[in-house]
Amino acid sequence: MDLALQDLGDLIAAALPQEVQGVEVPSGELTVRVQRTAVVKVLTYLRDDPLCQFKQLMDVCGADYPEREYRFEVVYNLLSLTHNARIRVKVDTDETMPVPSVTNVFSSANWYEREVWDMYGVHFSDHPDLRRILSDYGFEGHALRKDFPLTGYVELRYDDEQKRVVYEPVKLSQELRNFDFLSPWEGLLPEKTAEAPPKGEGTA
Repeated sequence: MDLALQDLGDLIAAALPQEVQGVEVPSGELTVRVQRTAVVKVLTYLRDDPLCQFKQLMDVCGADYPEREYRFEVVYNLLSLTHNARIRVKVDTDETMPVPSVTNVFSSANWYEREVWDMYGVHFSDHPDLRRILSDYGFEGHALRKDFPLTGYVELRYDDEQKRVVYEPVKLSQELRNFDFLSPWEGLLPEKTAEAPPKGEGTA
């Protein structure tokens, strides 16, 4: 199966030599890395070519690698029912460079791209309605970035006096502490030492 996937990857790379940057089959999964500006062309080819026919976009997701020059990966997972095959397409970008929207290729990309924008702050150019989808419209930052604080920046609660939801700076109910996670019943106990039997007891 890996050989067949590698052959398919080589076929795609030969058909799109300027757009495809690399092909690999890690853990039996075909992954194609493409240029950011060419993602619409590549996904259109994968959808329409008779040897591919990846007509279903199953997911678009993101990943954050802050140590890289282009810290974000946008990942497209496609399925071909005709050939019973899957493919993963990856593009690299950063906080400023937009990724072309593929909503004109796969209509299901609309909400997927909105989620990537909401969670990572990756901008998709020509998206028809790029706004937050999981977090509130007044939310600050992008929650799945590696540099986003676990506590967030603000918290919201319902104020009984004002009769509305209010935003406030985060207030921790206790100071951050380090826990050793040792059970009080199973923690380190002093070793027991063997005691000598009382006088008069023992074997004859």
